[in-house]
Amino acid sequence: MIYCKRCVYPQVSVNLHIDDEGICSSCRTFENFEKLGKEFWDLRKNKFERLVNEIKINNNSNYDCLIPVSGGKDSYYQTHLITEKYGLKPLLMTYHGNNFLPEGDYNRDKMRHVFNADHIVWGPSVEVLKKLNRITFKRMGDMNWQNHCGINTSPITVAVKFEIPLIIWGEIPFDISGMFSPDDFVEFSARVRHEHDLRGYEWNDFLNDKENPLCEKDFLWAKYPSDEEILKVGVRGIFIGNYFEWDPNWHAQMIIDKYGWKKSDKKFERTYRNFSNLDDRYENGVHDLLKFIKFGYGRCSDHASKDIRTGYINRDKGIEYVREYDHVVSKDLYHWLDYVDMKEDEFWMTADSFRDPKVWWIEKDRWYKDNIWGEPSSYGNVYLPNNLKQKYVR
Repeated sequence: MIYCKRCVYPQVSVNLHIDDEGICSSCRTFENFEKLGKEFWDLRKNKFERLVNEIKINNNSNYDCLIPVSGGKDSYYQTHLITEKYGLKPLLMTYHGNNFLPEGDYNRDKMRHVFNADHIVWGPSVEVLKKLNRITFKRMGDMNWQNHCGINTSPITVAVKFEIPLIIWGEIPFDISGMFSPDDFVEFSARVRHEHDLRGYEWNDFLNDKENPLCEKDFLWAKYPSDEEILKVGVRGIFIGNYFEWDPNWHAQMIIDKYGWKKSDKKFERTYRNFSNLDDRYENGVHDLLKFIKFGYGRCSDHASKDIRTGYINRDKGIEYVREYDHVVSKDLYHWLDYVDMKEDEFWMTADSFRDPKVWWIEKDRWYKDNIWGEPSSYGNVYLPNNLKQKYVR
């Protein structure tokens, strides 16, 4: 495991590169943006304001735009800018994957009141979700495929149905990897949705599972509109992170002060932040535990790396947080096992089969990996069948 010398990311992180000086591409991209300063963001803001003026003059649709929202800190920030600052009338759209924490439910349902906005909440039946959780966990080591699919599909479907040509998303995708430069204006694309968010799968890949039978009618929410339908409306998806400097810590404090937004009452077990991912109890928990199992780093590394770059903590504190949180097996694992009716041994045997052999090795029936603090550690017993163990032995 090779780690960035400035933040806490390992090179195994998706699309990340560490250069000859030991600095990762995400830190380098942040550094490039920092050099541009206020003038750069003023120009970006002006560009966005020209777009808003075009909407006000030319828009003939039912709404000025559609905003995909979860009810989280970034959703509130997006909607605040669109409604309060620029006076547009959006349709809010939420995909409901049945994973919201109580604070997440409260924040989501409050949005249509505080922003005077219509709000559609759309999600599959709970039985369909349970089946998909089991299928995709076993097939790709990610029980949250349905969430990735719903979040990146249902807003486009609704935009087509209501003839809304503009979708305004929040943070730029792949922001953690630093794969885009200040000159890029990233927009939503069907290719990124399919190849990255949906892991190359579509709804019809899950129709023939014998243990968890599903039919086509179970997947209306997952069907992406045709090119002809999208082109007829002219649907375009932009990211507001292209136009405004992104600071999740500031977003959270602003919406707490202005809108009474609620962060988690309880401390999370796998990260020190208590204001992220309230729309999904597993995102900070067992879903992210699977990322640690696969690649040897977790959500705490994500949060710490961002907070190191923006100056909220230093690297030593980030390493301290990673050592405390990244490896924790959180209690929501048992919530999920009960939810999908799965035994814990089956979970670990399946999860272990997805570990990356570039990160993990086996000694005396224990998993080991290199850590950012300079010494390898053991994390859990080995549940792999014997015929698969050999490729992991150093």
